[in-house]
Amino acid sequence: MKNTLIAPSVLAADFANLQRDIEMINSSDADWFHVDIMDGVFVPNISFGMPVLEAIARHAKKTIDVHLMIVNPDQYIKTFAQLGANNLTVHYEVCTHLHRTLQAIKAEGMKAGVAINPHTNVSLLEDVINDIDLVCLMSVNPGFGGQSFIEKTYDKIKQLKEIITRNGASTLIEIDGGVTDKNAIQLVQAGADVLVAGNYVFRAADPVATVAGLKKLASF
Repeated sequence: MKNTLIAPSVLAADFANLQRDIEMINSSDADWFHVDIMDGVFVPNISFGMPVLEAIARHAKKTIDVHLMIVNPDQYIKTFAQLGANNLTVHYEVCTHLHRTLQAIKAEGMKAGVAINPHTNVSLLEDVINDIDLVCLMSVNPGFGGQSFIEKTYDKIKQLKEIITRNGASTLIEIDGGVTDKNAIQLVQAGADVLVAGNYVFRAADPVATVAGLKKLASF
């Protein structure tokens, strides 16, 4: 039985009741906290920064999966490690020296992730796939929650899985954007290992039950 990881996206939480929503994730079947950091430059939105991540880390009892949607991520690697990030994902599109960035993330004791936008070809990651712990495939355009899932993602998962297998890598495939109970099974069948869910979880009448249902559906 495959243990697909579920990572609720804190971006969709109620910021006025953030501790409540953090405790909800702690008590649920979720595996990770997914935390999006946006700078308003790389993506057309600003989310939250270091103080909020620090507050999340004080209460979170599970892996903190930080997704940086920012330019110049290298200058903040050490800071995010100090703030409690367990995984740190940077975007391929902003890293001129990606291999160096990955090594710097690992040097700080974190798992190294690479995110790619919907238009970016997964083949570009082949030369560094053995240095990547996690590839975050954006299944919506980065910057805002609540967007529709991009169907091309299924093909990209399969292509990426082939690259991982061919190179004998242990890289996880994470899907971020538009994940619901309607596409979870197909995503896992294509090769996904981690499902990020934002509005689907936090807008549900019973988020804990919704996480449990998604976890059961995606683990088979």
